[in-house]
Amino acid sequence: MASKDSFSLDELDGGSRDVAEFDSHAAKDLEAIYDIPVQISAVLGKATMQVSQLLKLGRGAVVELDRKVGEAIDIYVNNRLVARGEVVVVEDRLGVTMTEIIKSDRS
Repeated sequence: MASKDSFSLDELDGGSRDVAEFDSHAAKDLEAIYDIPVQISAVLGKATMQVSQLLKLGRGAVVELDRKVGEAIDIYVNNRLVARGEVVVVEDRLGVTMTEIIKSDRS
């Protein structure tokens, strides 16, 4: 069951909407934000180590993270947690699929 601070994408009404579904005035208003750059980060996990340990790492070293295989990863937009998701492989490349959007309490 989802917590009160998050909800699943399955709970959204109608899924995603195409810009064509909006009237032309609303679509024009949205076009103003299309070129704004945002930084998106997918955090697989975290690890803490001393600088001396970090300097000893070599090619092929394995760093143990605080998450287990199959656990949801955190997705940040402009350093703000906005969703959780899963790592997927698409044509030999890694990707992320969002499984849960995190509601924020902006005041």
